[in-house]
Amino acid sequence: MTPGPTFERTTGFRRGYAVEQVEEFFARARVSYETGGPRGGVSSRDVREVGFDLVRRGYDVQMVDAALDRMEDAFLRREQEVVRGRLGADRAHAELAARAATLRPRLDRPEGDRFDRAEHGQPGYDPTEVDDLCDRIGEWLSGEHGLGHDDLRRAVFTTRRGEQGYAEHQVDAFIDRAVEVMAASVTV
Repeated sequence: MTPGPTFERTTGFRRGYAVEQVEEFFARARVSYETGGPRGGVSSRDVREVGFDLVRRGYDVQMVDAALDRMEDAFLRREQEVVRGRLGADRAHAELAARAATLRPRLDRPEGDRFDRAEHGQPGYDPTEVDDLCDRIGEWLSGEHGLGHDDLRRAVFTTRRGEQGYAEHQVDAFIDRAVEVMAASVTV
């Protein structure tokens, strides 16, 4: 991991991530990584789930997000090494297969019914787009490797309101789990 983030700042009316928040998180992550975390307070999940306020003259969002993706991969590799060291390669692989199997029940549901619908008036994700991505995840689980965890990280769906969309929190949680499994499988 690099010693300290220096990202371009946004200009004009464009917003970027709050500089102090980004600097503080990257500093904590660096300490955690260098000391063998997660006892240092940061894990791959923390990296994946971190959020920053959007402000004028903040750090460029795309640059920070790309750095976070690399950081998450580094933490995942380290975490997988710890698991392999603790369990051995065969048991670590079996554990990963068990985590991957937890994705299958939702993927086996009929299209249009894979997730709860958003509450009345609340934003949700377009079911057809989400189902298409779920089909690709299912193909990946079946051995077709045309999809990568970075594709999932960057997935964006059209917003639908209420019953017209899937509940965002469920879709996001599922995709996070799929990212975890896919990224970990690269390191096994």
